[in-house]
Amino acid sequence: MKFRQFTLAAASVVTALGLSACSSAGSTVSASPAGSATVTVRIPDGGNSGVLALGKKDGSLARALAKVHAKVAWTGTAGAFAPAAQELDANALDFAQGSITSATAALEQSAGFKLFAATAPDRLGEGILVKNDSPIRSVKDLVGRKVAVWHGGTSEYLLLKALEQAHVPVDKVQRVYLMPNQVAAVFNSGQVAAWSTWAAYSVPQIANSGAHFLVSGGQVGSENYAVWAVRTGFADQHPEVVRALYQYLHDAGLKQQQNPEAYLNVNTAAGPEAVSDAQKAVQIPIDRAGGTAQPIGATELTHFHTVARFFADQKITKGFFDVKPYVIDVASLPAGAA
Repeated sequence: MKFRQFTLAAASVVTALGLSACSSAGSTVSASPAGSATVTVRIPDGGNSGVLALGKKDGSLARALAKVHAKVAWTGTAGAFAPAAQELDANALDFAQGSITSATAALEQSAGFKLFAATAPDRLGEGILVKNDSPIRSVKDLVGRKVAVWHGGTSEYLLLKALEQAHVPVDKVQRVYLMPNQVAAVFNSGQVAAWSTWAAYSVPQIANSGAHFLVSGGQVGSENYAVWAVRTGFADQHPEVVRALYQYLHDAGLKQQQNPEAYLNVNTAAGPEAVSDAQKAVQIPIDRAGGTAQPIGATELTHFHTVARFFADQKITKGFFDVKPYVIDVASLPAGAA
């Protein structure tokens, strides 16, 4: 959920803002049948898989938010975090998920949101892809070759971590900056030798296109936590809604770990959004091994600090950026009515 360079993301921002046009310019409040105010919460649609997808279909998310007099307005689909971060800043979105790498780069640009939950790094689904018939056998074999990345987030972070671990100078590998949805065709045609990416893109490549990880996030010691962001103004006005959404994400994530297949193909088992049987074989172990949303505490902040320092050292950010002032202690927020 993650990764971007704001100049490169301009087209994505236009698309994302268009998808969000059905929502108002700010959080809306309407009267409920009981006469209490109802807050409309704008969240990217979860699509066909995951906790938001199932929560939308079975009504569990609606019921969780109704307890704090809130309801969801779905705003397009989730994707790279860069356009979502700009929507948060522009008051066109209330919540979004990304990575701590992408969040750090976005906050440095414009601090229009805060972080309220984190999930442990994906050790299995993120990494650097190469084709099964590639002559590349180690990270050192990337020297002199092109690697597709998305600037300033998970993708570039994983590549730089791998190069550091292998003691390969970063200028010996050419980074090709592309938006995530552009890379598959370029990678499959052989225009780049490798692709640094995350599960949304790695799973179909591994399952269907004869690719494998040269190194995974776990192998390079990734500290790339997934994070949930909330628009600052929304958090200030409706802290009980932030707490309710967090609790839903935490509880649903635990259920997904126990029964990951129930969270795949929630709406359809056919068509472009469907997860094939081959993809399920790759995805289910990732989901089973994954964590769930947790409050951001001292341990998470230590890892966030390390990531920010790494990005500064690698000149991805202008300097060290401390995200701590932009973190909400979700456990301290009011829980709302039972």
